[in-house]
Amino acid sequence: MLGQLRKLGLVSLMVVSSLFVALSAAHPQDSIMGQIQFVRTNKAAKTSGVWIDGQYVGYLGELKGMKRLRLLPGDHEIIVRQAGYSDFSQQVVIEPRMVVDVHVSMKKDPRFTYPDPKTSSEVRLDVQPGRAAVFLDDYFVGTVDKYHGVEHAMLVVPGKHRFKIALPGFKTFETEVDLLPRQKFALRTDLMAGSINDADPLIRGDRPAPVRADSSRIETDGQAK
Repeated sequence: MLGQLRKLGLVSLMVVSSLFVALSAAHPQDSIMGQIQFVRTNKAAKTSGVWIDGQYVGYLGELKGMKRLRLLPGDHEIIVRQAGYSDFSQQVVIEPRMVVDVHVSMKKDPRFTYPDPKTSSEVRLDVQPGRAAVFLDDYFVGTVDKYHGVEHAMLVVPGKHRFKIALPGFKTFETEVDLLPRQKFALRTDLMAGSINDADPLIRGDRPAPVRADSSRIETDGQAK
């Protein structure tokens, strides 16, 4: 019995020691890195894409809690984008162990022209991973999940369009479609795993071209209206 207790005590000591080592290993990083906490001031900001120093990192609404951005100390550039809105841009200085609040407000771009919903085509996406970024004619329009399901669709002006679906760590999927008025179109695929070096220039920070009048109509709640 005494021998069993000694064994249990030894196991408990090993577990505690391992936990201490793990916490000790994590502590130096926490003492070096700073954090960004996004504060959205309007609904459109939640689904907008975030680029840090030219690299797409995800959509704003997911970058919280365990996914909150941790950055090395120094100057960093933040750009938040979504089709139909002007880019939000801000320079921040990250300090060790400090949390920087970034208040994001997306303002509608007056140059953006929405197509007639009575004649628009509807595009739905069935793609994995669901958090992959979606680009229509080189404009960030949200993530796959925003346009997945029966009640969610992207309204697009009829005609030829280029879709790109991209995410760091995966190979970019790209296709062109020629949509008819009031056509309902479903795009289905799974992204193939790849290297960060396979990332499309659109998620490495290249800015989109000037807004055109035939851009897609993007609903902020992801629903076809």
